[in-house]
Amino acid sequence: MTFQTLKKYAAPYYRNLGGWRTRRKILVIESDDWGSIRMPSRQVYERCLKAGYPVDRTWYERYDSLLSEDDLELLFGVLSSFRDAEGRHPVITANVIVGNPDFAAIEKSDFQNYHYEPITETFQRYPKHHRCWSLWQEGQRHGVLMPQFHGREHLNVAMFMSALRDGNPDMKFAFDNRMPGCIPKGPQRGPNLYVETTRFRSKAEKAAVLDATLEGLDLFENLFGFRSRTFIPTNYVWSSDFNAAVRHAGVEAYQGMRLMKEQQSAGTSHPVRRRLGDRNDFGQFYLVRNANFEPSQSAEPRLRAVDRCLHDIQAAFQMGKPAIISCHRLNFCGFIDEANRDQNLKALKAMLTAVLRKWPNVEFVTSEEMLDILKSTPREGQGASWA
Repeated sequence: MTFQTLKKYAAPYYRNLGGWRTRRKILVIESDDWGSIRMPSRQVYERCLKAGYPVDRTWYERYDSLLSEDDLELLFGVLSSFRDAEGRHPVITANVIVGNPDFAAIEKSDFQNYHYEPITETFQRYPKHHRCWSLWQEGQRHGVLMPQFHGREHLNVAMFMSALRDGNPDMKFAFDNRMPGCIPKGPQRGPNLYVETTRFRSKAEKAAVLDATLEGLDLFENLFGFRSRTFIPTNYVWSSDFNAAVRHAGVEAYQGMRLMKEQQSAGTSHPVRRRLGDRNDFGQFYLVRNANFEPSQSAEPRLRAVDRCLHDIQAAFQMGKPAIISCHRLNFCGFIDEANRDQNLKALKAMLTAVLRKWPNVEFVTSEEMLDILKSTPREGQGASWA
């Protein structure tokens, strides 16, 4: 075994050092970006390529869009075909962007004022999405979908509006094609920085980020009829200065990676390490993702993602941890490229089949239920503990 092979094998075990432990085989699937428009259509994708924007080189621009009615029905069909020992289906914790830019209203204001629309209105603007809101509700009723909060929009409003007012040609192209930001072309090629919602570069922008987050949490409640108890900041960027306000707004736990990005006032950030079950000064828990099922984010064959995810799950269970899987929405999206969805659903079936075969006592739970398990465990509880 080479050093690189050994390192790759050992990495999932290292990620699970410290923090809360349990003998239960708990599996959580956390999926970000539900509701965000990202790439509006296949036609816009082709228009971007023709204009010289390398959208084929970035996974999110290549595949990610609103899940269509077909996408949802096929995904829910896969999830509902599996049950754990308690009769529960695998359930997606869908981290929802509750709004998108209202491009017409922004243009009407001569780009002086930002406006957004709720996702229920966005669905009506798309050709294969009119029933998506009712399908989301159906997914909730059948226990395969549980919404939680991800942001008011997946967009840095300050950067977006500043670029529009300055006449930035890339942003003008993106706006005309109803995209939330763009990737640059030419020698300055890079990622779409406009989607980094929570970054700020001044005190005014910092205040606006918090206001948008709190407004988004209220809109989430208006849409779904309940407060979101967990929250995953977009792009894993957050300021701990916001913790008190969002705790008051009902957020009891943050989802995220082992390394999160603590935002600084100058627009920079530094990594902060989290362990499962850690709590901050306001009593908010941290849920830490320790497994990945992201087949769309690799050029490798889709089934390689199954093997990697199963290795992550095995490491988590052997280390006494729940398996909390990161699985972004783009993996289920066929609105831009149906092959992306179809291949990944086959991989999802293979992964769930293997999980139930190898760990028949696995428990499918949501992020919110994982929070309740953490809250109900004494510091030295039966079957669970902190290390």
